[in-house]
Amino acid sequence: MRSSRLLSILLLLQTRRQLTARELADELEVSLRTIYRDVEALAAAGVPVYADQGRAGGYRLVEGYRTRLTGLTEQEAAALFLVGLPGAAAAFGLTAETSGAELKLLAALAPDQRDRAGRLKNRFHLDLPAWYQDAENSPHLAAVADAVLHDRRITVLYRRWEEPREVERVLAPYGLVLKNGSWYVVAATANGMRTYRVSNILELTPTEEEFERTEGFDLSRYWQEHLDQFDQVRFTGYAVLRVSARLVGRMHDVSFPQLVKAVAAAEPAEDGSVTVTLPIESVPNAAAAFCRFGDAVEVLEPPELRTELARLGRTLSDLYS
Repeated sequence: MRSSRLLSILLLLQTRRQLTARELADELEVSLRTIYRDVEALAAAGVPVYADQGRAGGYRLVEGYRTRLTGLTEQEAAALFLVGLPGAAAAFGLTAETSGAELKLLAALAPDQRDRAGRLKNRFHLDLPAWYQDAENSPHLAAVADAVLHDRRITVLYRRWEEPREVERVLAPYGLVLKNGSWYVVAATANGMRTYRVSNILELTPTEEEFERTEGFDLSRYWQEHLDQFDQVRFTGYAVLRVSARLVGRMHDVSFPQLVKAVAAAEPAEDGSVTVTLPIESVPNAAAAFCRFGDAVEVLEPPELRTELARLGRTLSDLYS
């Protein structure tokens, strides 16, 4: 444990040039006394570390000194893909490993490259969940990730949308996908490859049984094919809408990508309104989606969707009259 901490101090001083004892203690979550002892140990081992006195002082390495001890541990190497994704790293239980891997990578760079990498880190931030939506709580994510990394089967109790709602499944997890703040595990089952929402896993039992991956499996290609198939199944019909000129003029404020895209491609009528055709999942789903636009959107087809909107309108009128 101490050798790892000594290496961390060395790499921190190499990447950040100067740090006070308090800054080192806070970074490594140890006491000031521990930092003093560790720095003395580094100096005794021949590392050219010295202290600048005064208010702006701190520990530094002799100019030009660089260590080559930047080898990554197995867990740090596995955590490399999470560098820049602190939320995901925390969910996987790899926060410390990700920080260590990032520190070692920075230490291996030349000073000008390290400065540029530091600027990029401090000037770009990735926040995955959509507005008005928190990241999902997925308590079993770390266990799923561990099974993915070690090619081990897991047994899960899973909650799905159709009856029976709770089912038990044995999964061979091939990979994890983060989409819009939600984690999905792509896994091989007795019925082929399937996708499961990690937050819907109610119980998880790890096993020691390893599985052999299908040669040539490409996670990104599979996910894109899954999305394409999902859209084909999801949309069961079409709706023809007349969008008022008033709403057409406010499209930049509308959070309905399909409608925005369709309106942008449509030719306006003389009154400024446009008529567009959109795919819909179901009549109830479409009615709920179009209700929010009030009289700014009129459904022209299909008739059953007009009937459902009229029913919703009467229900609301009765409720609030």
